[in-house]
Amino acid sequence: MSIVSIRKGLGLSQAEFATGIGVTQGNVSHYECGRQQIPPDVAARVISFAKSRGVEVTFDDIYASLAEKAA
Repeated sequence: MSIVSIRKGLGLSQAEFATGIGVTQGNVSHYECGRQQIPPDVAARVISFAKSRGVEVTFDDIYASLAEKAA
């Protein structure tokens, strides 16, 4: 699961997702393209935000796709 799939699974635009997790739309774009790693505090907010919308997400979900790209 990637940040893109999490966001799209929630049915949100980058701007809406950014507002929900307390970052800018530009940050979301950088996370999605892999130009910037997702800081742990932001990952925790993604998990909390997704949970508030009825979607279970874990740190492994967020960081597994990054590990796969590095391999």
